[in-house]
Amino acid sequence: MDVLVIGGGGREHAICWKLRKSPRVDKLYCAPGNGGIAELAECVDIKANDIDGIVRFAREKAVDFVVVAPEEPLALGLVDRLETEGIRAFGPRQNAAIIESSKVFSKGLMQKYGIPTARHEVFTDMDAAKAYVRKMGAPIVVKADGLALGKGVVVAMDEREAFCAIDTMAEKFGDSGSRVVIEEYMTGPEVTVLAFTDGETIVPMLSSQDHKRAYDNDQGPNTGGMGAFCPSPHYTSELADICMETIFRPTVDALRQEGRPFKGVLYFGLMLTPDGPRVIEYNCRFGDPETQAVLMLLETDLLDIFEAVVDERLNEIDIEWLDGNSCCVVMASGGYPEKYDTGYEIVGLGDVPDDITVFHAGTAREGAFVTNGGRVLGVTATGDSLRGAAARAYDGVGCVRFKDAHYRTDIGLLG
Repeated sequence: MDVLVIGGGGREHAICWKLRKSPRVDKLYCAPGNGGIAELAECVDIKANDIDGIVRFAREKAVDFVVVAPEEPLALGLVDRLETEGIRAFGPRQNAAIIESSKVFSKGLMQKYGIPTARHEVFTDMDAAKAYVRKMGAPIVVKADGLALGKGVVVAMDEREAFCAIDTMAEKFGDSGSRVVIEEYMTGPEVTVLAFTDGETIVPMLSSQDHKRAYDNDQGPNTGGMGAFCPSPHYTSELADICMETIFRPTVDALRQEGRPFKGVLYFGLMLTPDGPRVIEYNCRFGDPETQAVLMLLETDLLDIFEAVVDERLNEIDIEWLDGNSCCVVMASGGYPEKYDTGYEIVGLGDVPDDITVFHAGTAREGAFVTNGGRVLGVTATGDSLRGAAARAYDGVGCVRFKDAHYRTDIGLLG
């Protein structure tokens, strides 16, 4: 089978790495891919949001199956277009991807169907939003409505920071910033649960925890994620049952009842509050870098799962996981998530032991591998314990060097 993966980050490298293990995958393409992905797949110079270009390429190459990984092409309706062309594609259709592309929609869905989340209000008038912040006080959370490349959420610890966030979102994110969600600040451990669903059956994957802040001890600005580990020690079997009953099943049922059946990977960002688990956010796809950690422990053929979701027969598949733990440490460009330079040679990749996997997020191949993004590599390892997996991942980090490399030293050691 010829398969095309859409995207070019660490998440897509992990997906390609797992698909390459399937005996059923013949030709593997990735658009646009990156330097590391090029060792597994033929990279195609088409941007992930070039809907016409992707459809044209898939048709010309007679691709059998397309995996749409990033949120933007999902929100733009790439799966819908591929299906119209008779090309099987994994990922939600546009009307279901709205669960991520509009926070106003997702908050309204949770409110309508009684799914536990933070108390919130939606504002189109920024002065009214600021008045609400004054009334509620800080800390408080400010969110842009639409997709904002991971920069649309600010946890404001004082009113001044909240006002600045409101102004910035209104200015930066255009239509998505013109509607702002202000919500209560929740406390408790954060846990991510990714779930395969075909619109009826729901199969949660192993839980994971992301580290969003740029610096050790959860300090500094929010990022796309500086590392992740799997599974979360906080996510017990009892909590899993509660989440299935109060969050996972109601969400999938609600989308179907709204005429928006969701087929793909549904990302549940959860806060385990003193009053029980609540939804922080939904995403309409695999998370990054959670995917790198989670897929390390997946034993079942990923292509088999993808096809079962598309064919609405997920209930027929037995998804199995390896015992143990995994940890992914992100090596980023100095200055990330703000201004950073690229084009620096990456040294030492060949010295990384075979039991450690390095997923490329922002790299290019110019003879040698060079940095080509904010998050550059996701050094990932497994172990019998979380600390063992983290220690092994850091062994891999110690082998790799590039100018101004930045990484946290506490991934898997907090939480």
